Amino acid sequence: MKIVLDTNCLLQILGAKSKYAFLFDKYLQGEYTLCVSSDILLEYEEILKAKASPVAADLFMKVITRSRNIIRKDPYFRLGIIKQDNDDNKFTDCAFACGADVIVTNDSHFDEAKESPFPTFHVINLEDFAKLLR
Repeated sequence: MKIVLDTNCLLQILGAKSKYAFLFDKYLQGEYTLCVSSDILLEYEEILKAKASPVAADLFMKVITRSRNIIRKDPYFRLGIIKQDNDDNKFTDCAFACGADVIVTNDSHFDEAKESPFPTFHVINLEDFAKLLR
């Protein structure tokens, strides 16, 4: 399964005490493929450095960018699907470019993507993604 993971969910799967920590282990075991763009990776790194530490952020970035189950594709277009928060469009653009199966997010702005007639996006929250992988 190819997924795009919103940063708000990334933070939750990296918390050692989080009920979603097993999802990162499943990623490391190759049970799903992470679709990213340069913009998404920059946001991941920026938020991790702010919320954790530069060392932890660097380690995480090395782990995911060197894994075999990552698709890195920089879209050369901007769909502009999400009007409420234009910054979230990096995730929908990447999902479309990579042919992702699902966008995993807890952000209500992505409701606009769910309603898009074209392209269509399958958007689920982190809890539902966890249920799929249990």
